[in-house]
Amino acid sequence: MRKRFHLRPLFAAFIAAGLVGPAFASTSGVVVSQVYGGGGNSGATLKNDFVELFNAGSSPVSLAGWSVQYNSTTGTGTWFKTDLTGVVLQPRQYYLVQEAAGTGGTQDLPTPDATGTIFMSASGGKVALVNSTVALTGDKPNSPTIVDLVGYGTANYYEGSGPAPAPSNTTADLRAAAGCTDTDQNAGDFATGAPAPRNTASPLGTCGGDGPTERTIMDIQGSGSTSPFVGQAVKTSGVVTRVNNNGFFLQDPNGDGNPATSDGIFAFTGSAPTVSVGQWVQLTANIAEFNTGAAGNADTAAHPVTELTGVANVNVLSSGNTIAPTVISFPEATNDDLERVEGMLVTLNGPLTVSQNYFQGRYGQVTLSANGRMETPTNRYRPGTAEAEALADANARSRIILDDGTTVQNPDPTPYIGAGNTLRSGDTVASVTGVVDYGLATSSNTGFGDYKLHPVGAVNFTRDNPRTDAPAPQPGNLKLASFNVLNFFTTFTDGTDVDGRTGQGCTLDGVSSPSNCRGANNLAEFQRQRTKIVEAIAAVDADALGLMEMQNNGAKAVGNLVDGLNAKVGAGTYAYVADPGTGTGTDAIKVAMIYKPARLTPVNAAQSDTDAIHNRPPLAQTFAALNGERFTLVVNHLKSKSSCPTETDPDYAGNFDAGDGQGCWNGRRVSQAQRTAAWVSGLASGAGTDRALLLGDMNAYAQEDPVVAFADAGFADQIARFNSFGYSFVFDGAAGRLDHALATPSMAAQFTDATEWHINADEPSVIDYNTEFKKPLCANCGPDYYSATPYRSSDHDPVVAGLYLVKTIAGGAGKDKLVGTPGDDQLIGAGGADKLTGGNGEDVFTYTKMGDAKDTILDFAPGVDRIDLRALLVNIGYSGTDPIADKVVRLRDGTTGARLQIDTDGTGSGAKWKDLTVLKGVLAADVVPSRDLVFFDAAQRAVR
Repeated sequence: MRKRFHLRPLFAAFIAAGLVGPAFASTSGVVVSQVYGGGGNSGATLKNDFVELFNAGSSPVSLAGWSVQYNSTTGTGTWFKTDLTGVVLQPRQYYLVQEAAGTGGTQDLPTPDATGTIFMSASGGKVALVNSTVALTGDKPNSPTIVDLVGYGTANYYEGSGPAPAPSNTTADLRAAAGCTDTDQNAGDFATGAPAPRNTASPLGTCGGDGPTERTIMDIQGSGSTSPFVGQAVKTSGVVTRVNNNGFFLQDPNGDGNPATSDGIFAFTGSAPTVSVGQWVQLTANIAEFNTGAAGNADTAAHPVTELTGVANVNVLSSGNTIAPTVISFPEATNDDLERVEGMLVTLNGPLTVSQNYFQGRYGQVTLSANGRMETPTNRYRPGTAEAEALADANARSRIILDDGTTVQNPDPTPYIGAGNTLRSGDTVASVTGVVDYGLATSSNTGFGDYKLHPVGAVNFTRDNPRTDAPAPQPGNLKLASFNVLNFFTTFTDGTDVDGRTGQGCTLDGVSSPSNCRGANNLAEFQRQRTKIVEAIAAVDADALGLMEMQNNGAKAVGNLVDGLNAKVGAGTYAYVADPGTGTGTDAIKVAMIYKPARLTPVNAAQSDTDAIHNRPPLAQTFAALNGERFTLVVNHLKSKSSCPTETDPDYAGNFDAGDGQGCWNGRRVSQAQRTAAWVSGLASGAGTDRALLLGDMNAYAQEDPVVAFADAGFADQIARFNSFGYSFVFDGAAGRLDHALATPSMAAQFTDATEWHINADEPSVIDYNTEFKKPLCANCGPDYYSATPYRSSDHDPVVAGLYLVKTIAGGAGKDKLVGTPGDDQLIGAGGADKLTGGNGEDVFTYTKMGDAKDTILDFAPGVDRIDLRALLVNIGYSGTDPIADKVVRLRDGTTGARLQIDTDGTGSGAKWKDLTVLKGVLAADVVPSRDLVFFDAAQRAVR
C-alpha cells in the first residue's frame, strides 16, 4: 500500500455478530489516555514502552492500590501488572507509567510516575486500568475492578464495537481531545500518532467547558517536522485548496510570514468530503502525525504528515475564495526543505522531467525531477565516493512525486497517460501547481518516502523523448545484441504450460512446482508476452543475440521463442544455440543465445562455466562469420541485488547492503565477474581467437565493483565508449545500465557503435502484457493498454552493438591474384599490377600509395563494395576537401571497364592522370564517389 490509508473497523458487522465489547465507564474520570508498545524497537526514538493515564474528571483521585495491567491480543491466564504509586491525581493531570525497554531508541521518557517491566506489543494488546493490585485472569476478564480498558490492534477484548487502531514502533494510540474523549468506544476514541508521553509534571489538559483550543494552521504545523500539539483537540479555519477522496487541504489565507511554518494542512475524513475548493471553513479536529509507511520504516517515521483527524463541526464561512500558489525554488537547497510547505498550494516551475512512471497505472503516481533525468549515482561515480554521495543528494533534492489526489488503486482513467497510451520517462512538463504532501515512493511500505504534489489543474506533458521504431543504425557488417526478456516461461504460474498440459511446474534446485514459475500466469498472458518480445527482437535484427531470464527447461522455451520469431521474419532466419554439455545450472532461469545461420556458423559446441560461484552459469559460443573471422560471444547474468542475506547467513560478510548504492550480494557478483573473466580468457586457444564480447545483465551499474572487476581483467565498456549517459533500467526514479557490452581489446577494435534501445525502461509498466489490475479482469480498474508492439516488452532495454569484422587479404610487391571469401573482406594489392576478386560480401579495396597502381578489380559491385583512398591521398600530400572537384580523382570509361585515375598534381599545371585500377565490366557512371569511394575518415559522431 502506498498512499495514506486509515483503516476503520466494520462496526456494523461486529454489532450484528454480537461482538460488541464491554463499556467500562470511568466513574472516577481517570482513563488510559495513551498506549505505546514500540519503545526500543526498530525505528523507534523512545527507549521504553509506556501507558499514560489522565484524570478527565472534575475531582482529585488517589491512585493508591491501583495498577495498570497488560495481556497480549488473545492472551489468557494471568495478566502482567505494574502497581501505581499513591499519587492523588488532580483533574486534568497526566500520569506516566514506564514499562520495559527495547534494545533501540535514543531518548528516555520523561520522568515516570510509576515504573514496570512489562514488554508490550507495538501493534496489538490489551491494557486495563484496575483499582486493585490483584492480577486479572482470562482473555476477557469481566471484573468490577476494571476502571478503563483499551484493546488495540487485533485485540479480542476492548470497549465498544472494535479495538483501537494498530499503532507501530513509531506511533502510539492517543485518546482524542488530549485524553478527554471517553465514549466507551476504543475504535472511535483513539487514533494513532507520534508518541507524546506526559507525566504529572506536564501542563494540565483541558476538557469539558474549556472546549477545543483555537489555533491557526501555522501554530498547528509548528516549525519542526511534527506538531507541538499532537493529540490535542483544536478549532481552526482555512480555505479549501484541494479535495481528495479521503480528505481535503486547508490553507490559511494570510499566513504568518514565517517560512519555517507551513500555512496549509490536510484534514483527514476517511471518505469523500462535503466541502468544495474555495470555501473558507472552520472546524474542530484532533491533531495527529501520520506515518505513511510501515511501523518499522525509519524514513517515513522521520517524515510524519501533520494532519487533522476526527474532523467535526465543519462550518462554511464563505465561498469563492482563492489562494495564490507560492512559487517555490526547486530543486530544494537542502533535502526536506519541502517540509516547510507541507499542505500548502505551490507552483514548481520547470521544465520538470518524467523520471519514473512505473507506478503510474497502479497508484496514479509519476516521479518528476528538476534539471533533467536523474542518473543512478553508481552509474556515474565509484560507490562511496564524495561524487557519488553528492549525486545521490542532488537526486533526492531534485525529485517530487506527481500524485493523482486519490487513494484509489488502478485508477480509471489512468492519470497522465498521453499519445500512444504512454507517458515516457524523459517527457517534460513546463510547470505544475498543486498541494504538497508526503508518502511512499515505492510499492513497499518499508521503502523510502518522498514529497508529493496533488495537482489542482491539468498537467500537460510534452513528448520530448519519442519512441523509435528500431534501434539507432549500427555501422559495420555485424550486429550483436542482448535482451533480458523478464522471465520468458513456457510453464505458467497456474500450473499449465504452452502445450495445454495441466499439473505442470518449474524446476528450481531440483524441485518442480508452479510456485517456481516466474513469467506469465497463463497461456493468454504468455501469448501477449511472446508477441511483444518477438516484435522487439525482430526490430533489433541482430546476427546473434544473448537472452537472460529464459526458463531453464532445455530447448522448450528458447525453441518456442525462435519459432515465434521465425514466423514473423522468415522460416530458418534464427536458430538457438543448444545447451552446453556442462549444463545450465539449477536456477529456474538461465541464459540462452540465438543467431542467424545464414550469417554465422557456430565453431564447436557451446560451453558453460559451472563453477559453484555462479547462480546461473555463463554461456559461451564461438562463431565464424562468412569470411571465416571468428569471435566468441558470452552471455552472463550475475546475482541480483535483492533477497539480502541475514546476519546468520554464512555468506553475510561482503554481501550485506553496505549502504553505498551497490545493494546486496555485491561480493558475490564481484567473485562471479572475476571467475567469468578468467574463464573467458581460457577459451581463446580452443576458439582460435581472443576476440570475445561479454553481454548480459550484470545487476551492477557501470561504476560498481563487478563491472570494474571486468575492466581490471581487460574487458572494455563499449556502452561507455559510445554514450555519455548509457542506461537500460530505471529504479527509484534514477536511470543507469545494468546491461553491458564488455569486449576484449581485439574485439573492441572491431566496434563501430554500441547503444541501448529504450523501449522498456522509459515506458510505464501499465502497458505491459500482464492482465491483472486491468479491465476486463478488474472491472473497476483502468483500461488494458496492451499493444502488439515492442514497447514495455520487458523491464530492461536491449543492448545493440555494431562491429566491422572483415578478413584482410594482402598481396606482395609483385603481381598478385587475390581472391576474397564469401564474406566481407579487405583486399590490399600493394605493389605490382594485381588482379583482385572480392567475392561475395561487402568488400573494401584499399590503396595506400601510387606504387599500388595498375590493378584490375574483377568483380567490383557499385553500392556494395568500396575503394578506400584515405591513405593514398595522405601519401600524395592532398589536403583539400573534395578530390573530385579538385581534379585529383576521376573516373573514365575504358575498353574493359571504368578507369579510376589519380592526378597527384591536381589543379596544378598540366594534367598527369595515372590509372590506379580498372573496374572490369563497370561503367564510370555506375560509380557514385560519395558512396563507393572513401576519401576521409567518417565524421566523429558525438558521444551520446
